[in-house]
Amino acid sequence: MATPPEPLMRRVVLYVDSLKIGGAERVTLTFARWLRQNGWTPIVLTRQSRSLDFYPIPVGVERAVEPPDPRWLRLLGRWGFPWRVRRLRHWLRKQQVSLAIGMTTKPAVKLLLAAHPLRIPCAVSERNFPPLKPMAPPWGVLRRFSYRWASLHIVQTRATGEWLKQQLAAEPQLLLPNPVQWPLPRFEPELNPNHWLAEFGVAPDAPLLLAAGTKAFQKGFDLLVLAFADLLPRHPDLQLVILGLTQEPDHGSDQQKALRRLLRRHPDAQAQLHFPGRVGNMADWYRRSTLFVLPSRYEGFPNVLLEAMAESCCCLAADCPHGPADLLRHNIDGWLLPKQATATSWSDAIDRLLRDPLQRQRLEAGAAMVRQRFSDRALEAQLIKALDHLNE
Repeated sequence: MATPPEPLMRRVVLYVDSLKIGGAERVTLTFARWLRQNGWTPIVLTRQSRSLDFYPIPVGVERAVEPPDPRWLRLLGRWGFPWRVRRLRHWLRKQQVSLAIGMTTKPAVKLLLAAHPLRIPCAVSERNFPPLKPMAPPWGVLRRFSYRWASLHIVQTRATGEWLKQQLAAEPQLLLPNPVQWPLPRFEPELNPNHWLAEFGVAPDAPLLLAAGTKAFQKGFDLLVLAFADLLPRHPDLQLVILGLTQEPDHGSDQQKALRRLLRRHPDAQAQLHFPGRVGNMADWYRRSTLFVLPSRYEGFPNVLLEAMAESCCCLAADCPHGPADLLRHNIDGWLLPKQATATSWSDAIDRLLRDPLQRQRLEAGAAMVRQRFSDRALEAQLIKALDHLNE
């Protein structure tokens, strides 16, 4: 008897600008992995090339890149946007996708415009609190009318969901905080913390403040560097490591150089501020840290804080809009500082925890509970149920 053909798997595209290092990019691949595990054929589509890819593609997930603009389209600049939407629509039709997911605002808007005439159900996933990342006028207008077409809005926090509902009539919604993968995945490049720091003369038992992110202003790294300078007279062996920042210009500036400039009156501190760049073994750096610090000005749902807590770090975070307070409970599994906290306030809080190992141990034990509160399996079931419903 001939073997019956395998059932045709449903095709779903997840559209994001790139797969460079970042929270939205990690969550895009997590969604793709979940969909693959539940009978879908996921395609991760980006506008930017694979040369920017930082994360490994999950097994069974297809990878696609939009073709580069021809010269005539590049010359049109923003006025060529309708042709880019039309090209994306043609690609969706050719790929025979039955569901589309737009990750972050601009890819979501473009995907909605392309998918709506094809009657393809489209979900939208905002990854930041929208009022704190205002859109340029063309994008703001396009978002205002296109978001009404979305079949589902996936939001990380209640505050984001309320804003989208009130300002853009964005419904229905699925409240889905970021999951924590436990144990944390590992991939290249791997830098051993103690070996890397030893090259700069740092002892393996030296106290270490750890921060991570690619956007220095959003993450409040300037406040952290100033607090670090204030702490050094009291903790002369203290080290500050900021992961994720490279020397590549971001929006026209070298973020590492700008942060080092804050220490121009503290030349001795320069040797104790470290920028390893991008690493694929975050778990090792979380374990090496004494404290993990996140003084962000705004957030969506901070993956690095979630991961640090899963690794039982003692964490301090800003109670900024919005995200940290959705996962960190003050004085139970970490400390929250007011969003208006100054560099002096940060240095005082860090100083208290550095001097109190018993307090750190208590907060570290509480932090590890996020492994259950934000478990991968429970959140996967919620997303798949919602997306399956769209495709019925």
